Amino acid sequence: MTARQITCFKAYDIRGRLGTELDEDVAWRVGRAFAARPDTGRVVVGRDGRASSPALARALIRGLTEGGADVLDLGMAGTEEMYFATAHHRAGGGIEVTASHNPIDYNGMKLVGPGAAPLDPATDLAALAARAQAGAFPQAAGPGRIIDAGDTRAAYAAAICDFVDAGRLSPLHVLVNAGNGVAGAAFDAIADELARRGAPLRFTRLHHDPDPAFPNGIPNPLLPENQPVTADAVRAAGADMGVAWDGDFDRCFLFDADGRFIPGEYVVGLLAAAFLAREPGARIVHDPRVVLNTRDVIATAGGQAVQSRTGHAFVKQTMRAANAVYGGEMSAHHYFRDFAFADSGMIPWLMVAALMSQSGQPLAALVGDRMARFPSSGEINFRLDDPDAALSRVIARFAPGALARDDADGISLEYPGWRFNLRRSNTEPVVRLNVESRGDAALVADRVAEISALLNA
Repeated sequence: MTARQITCFKAYDIRGRLGTELDEDVAWRVGRAFAARPDTGRVVVGRDGRASSPALARALIRGLTEGGADVLDLGMAGTEEMYFATAHHRAGGGIEVTASHNPIDYNGMKLVGPGAAPLDPATDLAALAARAQAGAFPQAAGPGRIIDAGDTRAAYAAAICDFVDAGRLSPLHVLVNAGNGVAGAAFDAIADELARRGAPLRFTRLHHDPDPAFPNGIPNPLLPENQPVTADAVRAAGADMGVAWDGDFDRCFLFDADGRFIPGEYVVGLLAAAFLAREPGARIVHDPRVVLNTRDVIATAGGQAVQSRTGHAFVKQTMRAANAVYGGEMSAHHYFRDFAFADSGMIPWLMVAALMSQSGQPLAALVGDRMARFPSSGEINFRLDDPDAALSRVIARFAPGALARDDADGISLEYPGWRFNLRRSNTEPVVRLNVESRGDAALVADRVAEISALLNA
């Protein structure tokens, strides 16, 4: 087989434009290359609801089985369902066909090894990419089989519900927006399991059924322009909380009873405190983009803060090395030791509902003081003609006066009353800025304006 230039392998997964960077031939090559990994055995495969995902999944499965791997096919399922199934069935790896929140003309894959452990970007993923590109695959002893997944979703729903005491939940009303992605069926299984356990929760569903045309837009609730639809629905329903997911629902985004969007870093703080109440002194992993609130919560609760590079593969590696009970990113990825160290978009909202029930406080009260003490800008994206020159301008202006500098992931500069992180995205051609302060929202706005002007100069 001839070599092919393959450009869809990114920092820690696969993303590409359909027809040019990613097609069925590439998916087949990925399957053959994945099957050639040592001791692959069974591989779990899931796919999101995009129009291109069934064909790509079929080609991927054909490559896997032709390479001798058995395939446990989940069909349409979320990324975290693939993670769960990989660990639950003791498979040799798992692959989810998904483009998550990327534009409609994209697709991709998320790949894990045994126990849902991430593939090391520098070794495992690089070797996989090289083998797929070369097209030189070892001869399989025989074809693999497609194995019945059984009722994996029911086992997954039970594992999610185990994170709370369902019988102690209050009769909260929760508005859920699946965004026409694939969250709906998994959520319904969780809701049924919660009801079976006696949880008195009530739900209003919005855009619940998958639709590959995405009539309400690509589900990415992190974007401010996508938040009003959930906020308005929360207020119209009189709900106590709103939850919105991205397309493969490995991220969830929360809204309080007034429809106010709750930035991810404050949810990280809530969950970190909850786990430290259960396990005093435990380690909590966080990313370097927005840290002031998270570090303060962890220190106050007597935990140990551990910083990781941004991105699910890096956070999971750090968590496993530290045996951290929980890890969180401000982008709304939340990771759980007792969920194979994997990220879940279902566990966070359920744990927040439990915190609201235990405290008797609404979500706004749980995060209000923290948002005032550590205001942040939210992530601001810049598409720049010359990113290197733009970053150099910012560094030249701000680095000389910084109290601390951290180049572990982009550049982070810290000052007595504020800090910022500026980094290139691992998945998109953008530069991302986050600014935060200690109690001074006006300072955040001023610094955002100044840094933005330098980036756009």
